[in-house]
Amino acid sequence: MATLALLWGSGFLWIKVALDHGLSPAHLTVTRCALGTAVLLLLARGAHQRLPRSRALWLHVTVAALFCNAIPFALFALGEQTVDSGIAGVMNATTPLWSLLLGAVLGTDRALHPLRLTGLFLGFAGVLLIFAPWQHGGLAGWGAGALLAAAASYAIAFTYMARHLTPRGAPLAVSAAQLLMATAWTTLALPTAAPTHPDSTALLAVTVLGVLSTGLTFYLNYRMIAEEGPTSAATVGYLLPVVSVTLGALVLNETLGPRTLAGMAVVLAGVAATRTRPRTEGALPVRQRPSLTSGPGSGSPQGNA
Repeated sequence: MATLALLWGSGFLWIKVALDHGLSPAHLTVTRCALGTAVLLLLARGAHQRLPRSRALWLHVTVAALFCNAIPFALFALGEQTVDSGIAGVMNATTPLWSLLLGAVLGTDRALHPLRLTGLFLGFAGVLLIFAPWQHGGLAGWGAGALLAAAASYAIAFTYMARHLTPRGAPLAVSAAQLLMATAWTTLALPTAAPTHPDSTALLAVTVLGVLSTGLTFYLNYRMIAEEGPTSAATVGYLLPVVSVTLGALVLNETLGPRTLAGMAVVLAGVAATRTRPRTEGALPVRQRPSLTSGPGSGSPQGNA
């Protein structure tokens, strides 16, 4: 769990470093997806898993790749042009809040009891506290909006994948197919990308991001789910903001004021409240409930950052 949290949480740092050293968001996203695909293809081959052959499954994988990988990966790269990596990690942690809100709107989550509803409002209040749009020079802007949109995209993806991909076998092969389609999606944006002049630091950062913080984390997430169960695997998400904030402060000298730290605490408290399911008469035990974060590709950080 510690290794998984470190690799996932450090993804925001590598994105920031690659951007600061000359790599454009579009090229960063394509390279990340391609390297992650290569890692998963090798792992799938080692596990004797073949890529899907069903057209219907490829269609579902293509949709999942768009919302779980291509869109959020690109939005995080765009958002971190103006927002610190530590804040990006906290915004990634709002994915469960968006999932709960989406479930309430679509009517798929009927267990919206007072504690979870309080957590929903508390979480978004924490986001508002972090961005402080009422202050001159607050974080509100297009970069912050991109980060929140990325987290919302993950929520959409998890809902879709829970319905169409989680029962499938060969999870490593399905994940490799998903990142392969994400590479195809992101390649479409290259003609509109500005010229990029990355240095060796940027190339090293994007390599670590693609190989370790994207490809390898998918594999480790499946190990966690198989050995510890989806509930334990999902708790890694609580550690990602801690890792991203700590690394941002230590490596990039990112400063965090009292208001921002308080907002982070409120966000995490809200997320924790939304994940709480009090026992009620006739309710299923927690271990028997399906998890939206246990399907193929759900390691995005939360969707893989």
